[in-house]
Amino acid sequence: MKWLRGVSGRNLAVATVLFVVAITLAPPLQRYFAQRAQINALRVQLHDSQATLEAATNELAKWDDPAYVASQARSRLHYIFPGEHQYIVIGATTSSASAGKAAGEISTDIPSGLPWYAKVISSITSTNVTP
Repeated sequence: MKWLRGVSGRNLAVATVLFVVAITLAPPLQRYFAQRAQINALRVQLHDSQATLEAATNELAKWDDPAYVASQARSRLHYIFPGEHQYIVIGATTSSASAGKAAGEISTDIPSGLPWYAKVISSITSTNVTP
């Protein structure tokens, strides 16, 4: 034990005390830093949730405007005002907004002499789309 000759009892006691203090403080410090990270993650989540809530509140406020409701009914549901005529153009070039959506082909094999609802069902079930 040559290395113990240069070490005094006082230095050994200080090193032992520091080692015990480090072992004692390690778990609480680890929990402290883990909780701080969790708190920061929750703050970010709260900020994102508040931004989403604000966007939803703004969207809800738009629906209080009758002009906005009418425009949405026209574009989404194809509603028209009384006295207006609506024409739906089939086969026109698609805009850039709907270019990503693939539309099915219109079936030309619709039997004649059937009621209108049978023709509709027949046009839905007999499409020319190949998988």
